Amino acid sequence: MADIEVIGAVLTADPISEDDALAAVEGPEAGAVVSFRGVVRNHDEGKAVERLSYTAHPTASKAMLEVVATLLDEYSEETGHPVRIWAAHRTGTLEVGDVALVCAVSAAHRRQAFTICSELVDRIKAGVPIWKEQLFSDGSVEWVGANEPMSRRTRKLPPTPTTTN
Repeated sequence: MADIEVIGAVLTADPISEDDALAAVEGPEAGAVVSFRGVVRNHDEGKAVERLSYTAHPTASKAMLEVVATLLDEYSEETGHPVRIWAAHRTGTLEVGDVALVCAVSAAHRRQAFTICSELVDRIKAGVPIWKEQLFSDGSVEWVGANEPMSRRTRKLPPTPTTTN
């Protein structure tokens, strides 16, 4: 049975450091260290994005741990080599270019590290109740729910009225 260790699985309003994530999972037994950094982009579906805000349900921290624990159970006997996992998701207001999600995985071999890291990102997006409010340059707002497997749930709102003085 592999020695699989959860180094981190957190939600935070503070900036996330990919360097800290990589340092947390590195070790002498790791032949591969893989990371993913999700960054706020300046567009979505052809619309210019100004900023976004992530809101987490009170159970989101527990869900994050459960996602990681489930993934660990599934891969625990795959190779018999140590694996380490670290994941963090931001909450609050983020600007274009800010880091929203960081995942890092170390394993003895690259294929296992890449596979686990990719699956980790997909499962966090699908299974952790975090909602994204996108604010577009045209004043419109869109809410995107992250708690439906591999699909987007959106509620489009009309543009915010502007007032003139």
